[in-house]
Amino acid sequence: QVRLVESGGGLVQPGGSLRLSCAASRSIDSLNSMGWFRRAPGKQRESVATITTGDSRNYADSVKGRFAISRDSAKNTVYLQMNNLEPADTAVYYCTILGTDYWGQGTQVTVSS
Repeated sequence: QVRLVESGGGLVQPGGSLRLSCAASRSIDSLNSMGWFRRAPGKQRESVATITTGDSRNYADSVKGRFAISRDSAKNTVYLQMNNLEPADTAVYYCTILGTDYWGQGTQVTVSS
């Protein structure tokens, strides 16, 4: 069993930045690749960014150049740095261990002026 807890969401103006955190209840070094997904109102959940145990990263085309995923093994935490946010980024953001049913509870990100 692994518990994932997201934090860092909030309301931000277009062009602003937020950093999301996903704290795992045990060492992330022993886990599969991890990722951030999001679900916008009225839309299906989509992958935003993933990171492997070897620190290989992949991003959705819509966030390339603006978002960065990283992991801190000492803190058992995965981060999503989001810069130059756009209203289209408004969604609930979820952390997950890829290939498993482990998901966090989600954190709301709202980009609005």
